Amino acid sequence: MSSHDSHGPSRRTVLRGAAVAGAAAALTPLLGASPAQAATSGSYTIRFDNGRRQTIKGLGFEIQSDSIGSGNNGLPDLVSGVPYDLTDSERTRFVQQMLKAGRSDRGFRYCRLAMGLYYRGLDSERKHMRGRYPGQTAMLADMCDQAGVEGLSVEYWSPAPAWKSNNSYIGGRIKSTEPAFLDEFSDALVADLDYLTAGGLRISQWGLQNEPVFSAPYSSCQYNATEYLAAFKAVAPKIRAKYPNVMITADSMDGWGGDIGQAILADPLALDHVDAWTYHRIGYDSNYQIDNDFRRQAQGKPVFNNEFEYLSGAVTPWRTVNTAQSIMNWMTFQDSPTWYWLHALKPTTNSESLGYSLGLWRPPHDTDFSKFGHIKAGHWDWNPANWNSVAGFVKYMPWDSVRYHVEESAVLRDQRIMAWKTTGGKPVFAITNRSATESFTYTVDTQTAASFEGHRYSPTVNDQRLTAKSGPKLTLTVPPNSIEFWVRTP
Repeated sequence: MSSHDSHGPSRRTVLRGAAVAGAAAALTPLLGASPAQAATSGSYTIRFDNGRRQTIKGLGFEIQSDSIGSGNNGLPDLVSGVPYDLTDSERTRFVQQMLKAGRSDRGFRYCRLAMGLYYRGLDSERKHMRGRYPGQTAMLADMCDQAGVEGLSVEYWSPAPAWKSNNSYIGGRIKSTEPAFLDEFSDALVADLDYLTAGGLRISQWGLQNEPVFSAPYSSCQYNATEYLAAFKAVAPKIRAKYPNVMITADSMDGWGGDIGQAILADPLALDHVDAWTYHRIGYDSNYQIDNDFRRQAQGKPVFNNEFEYLSGAVTPWRTVNTAQSIMNWMTFQDSPTWYWLHALKPTTNSESLGYSLGLWRPPHDTDFSKFGHIKAGHWDWNPANWNSVAGFVKYMPWDSVRYHVEESAVLRDQRIMAWKTTGGKPVFAITNRSATESFTYTVDTQTAASFEGHRYSPTVNDQRLTAKSGPKLTLTVPPNSIEFWVRTP
């Protein structure tokens, strides 16, 4: 991503600045406590008796199934992506170990597909999207089938070039908001879903445009509020009519809070076709979800973050725990039904890969083994500082788990707790410690005499089994920079 373009500050500049500002605003501790007085213990009661909250559908990921320039600059002609570049055995390992997180049934629920970016082939009229290389659609369908993914979250980074003011995937706007144009445009977007489903893919969610306020040096399309509202009102009713079970989302940036969201709120027809509000609070300090109310004007519709990564800087231990707390705080304080990490795998060739990925793969054309030299061509490996943030939720919070309220002696920023029951009724809870130096002791009343087995994650630890403890009250000391999951046994 460039630092500046003709339309003003870039996506990277704006989002990074907002994340820093949001983090700074969120650093004011509760109850007048200062960092020097940071708590080292707390008491918690999980209200499994009367504290039932929302159903958590499961987590989402994005798949880079085609190439992008390093630093997110440009769209190379080179064909490179996942699962295309992986050997057969590595594809299987990718599905089993990451997408299913070692579970025997299924792991991630949703796969975000970046239309016009990582799925950018075209028909002869340049109006409809297709796979850009032989087998792309079939490989994506097989990956989703093997992983047990429910369906795609189909979202446009750009519509096909024929609909654009500059006839290009990169930059520009839609050519018109006249009714005749929008009627043809909306038919084409429905036809894109038809093509995907005919190729064996399932659709769970749909969005008109990723980050519609930004122009970027890769696939993008800017909309102002008037343009977005007109296009949305043309397309969304046709999506709902043809695909009534697909969740229609808006606006993949600021939900109801920006100019686009406010325009939707003021238009009853548009509002009726929004099933959920989506946000990009990318790399934010997880305190932000404690301090801000994303449900205030949501009109009872779900809100969730459908992209999370770190745009720049080192992958640090603080970030490992912060990511876990982002998941927990969106679900605890905003009642979110899902949450998305950005990329499952990113290539060893790209400068942005460490901040964006749960793992890295080496494309066959990458012969520079001075970086990630242990990864062979066509193979992948973990990015543990990011993967270990997410892995426990994929493994121990299966689809349709139900969150339960937790009474906290104090709402602490660096030590968070969230509890749920699986569809089989098994109680589970997650606890964190974002302190870099001090352990933290949780006293948790589980309201059951059952035994709980612990599983620890950290920047360097994945699923370390801890000694089982019996309830009702558990005393659990969590070391610095750690995340733990406690699961009732049996």
